[in-house]
Amino acid sequence: MSRWAVRGAGTGITALVLLGIAPGVASAAPSASEVAAAQAERDAAAAQVGQLSAELAAAEAAAAQASQNAQIALQDYEETQAALEAARAAEAAAQAAVDQAQAELAQGQAEVADFARTSYMQGTTAPGITALLTSGSPTELMERAALLEAAGTHRVDVVGQLTVLEEQATAAEQEATASAQQAVELEAQASVQLDAAVAQETAAREQTAALTEQRAVVEQQLQVAESEVGRLTAEQQAAARQAAAQQAARPAPSAPSSGGSAPQGSSGGGAPQSQGGGGSSAPAPAPPSSNPAPVSTTAGTPSGSVVDRAIAAARSQRGVVYSWGGGNASGPTYGIPPDTDVYGFDCSGLMQYAYAQAGVQVGGTSRDQYYRFRDRTVARSDLQPGDLVFWGSGASYTTIYHVALYLGGGRIIAAPQSGDVVREMNMYYGNDYYGAVRPTG
Repeated sequence: MSRWAVRGAGTGITALVLLGIAPGVASAAPSASEVAAAQAERDAAAAQVGQLSAELAAAEAAAAQASQNAQIALQDYEETQAALEAARAAEAAAQAAVDQAQAELAQGQAEVADFARTSYMQGTTAPGITALLTSGSPTELMERAALLEAAGTHRVDVVGQLTVLEEQATAAEQEATASAQQAVELEAQASVQLDAAVAQETAAREQTAALTEQRAVVEQQLQVAESEVGRLTAEQQAAARQAAAQQAARPAPSAPSSGGSAPQGSSGGGAPQSQGGGGSSAPAPAPPSSNPAPVSTTAGTPSGSVVDRAIAAARSQRGVVYSWGGGNASGPTYGIPPDTDVYGFDCSGLMQYAYAQAGVQVGGTSRDQYYRFRDRTVARSDLQPGDLVFWGSGASYTTIYHVALYLGGGRIIAAPQSGDVVREMNMYYGNDYYGAVRPTG
């Protein structure tokens, strides 16, 4: 961002400081032109601050958008990571199926070899006509004919089973190969998505830090300018009061000796009355406030209910620091870059933990938490304690980037953002409020 406004304001303040008289040094009252010049400098500084504030507002919006995009990219990564884990599990299952099919195939091959060896030893591998002609009697002829028929049928069955086993082994190998390839592709995709999410989150945090620093600088500069104007004005007013007091302390002019009447304008020879009637009146009391303090209201939840347990679990984590990508159903965890050394929750991790303690699985990302209960959406006017409330940057649920737990009475609990902690706060909506769901039905 351009820093010309900051440098310009700094130059104006330097001129202001050099223009007036150093604070605390007794001197002649500043002239009207000096005060006017200081006011002009103050107004110029205020104008520069105003212009910079507009730039900062635009930059803050960009930083907020970058943070939202980072949250969406993080969810892309987390969903791909879940798909990768499923693919790895499928790969392991497919490999187990390959091992089983190969074992069964080897067993089938052994059975075929055993059948061939047994048939040879029994003489049934000779052509059927030869086996029949070498029979010694009609009875033996009948026995050999039955044996050949049975052997032929069994041979067909064994060969058919062996063919099926070979096909199963081939199919299992193909499935294992496909699962492994899918896992490799998902792993590469997850790596790219993680890099993109981390880059966006890092950029958003850097922007926010820079904006905070710049805002502090310009606000301090404007404060210095206003203080300088105030000092010069106060000195001028003090000098005016002193001059008025000195004028009032001078003796009244003596009456002319030739006349016996009091001087025109006097009242019986008394001291001159001060203009304004002698004494200031007390200020009128301030009118009562038209905006009384709001009355706090908090909606209750059924004791021991699923909602009650979820809210209690979330409240038990108050004060735990925000960790990007941190937290799951078991509790806080270390996050992902740049929060690998921060132990805590992000927004969806806190919701996952809270409802897991109540026995409800809501999913690991904010948009998954919405999608799972999309048939249980809740209107803004019907919010109840335990509802999950969401914010998104667009019309599709895939743009959801933040979630909180509604407590009732216009209050929520959430893990808001980097640098913050799990805490309760007032419910807010804004243009990016997406909607709410009720996990408890």
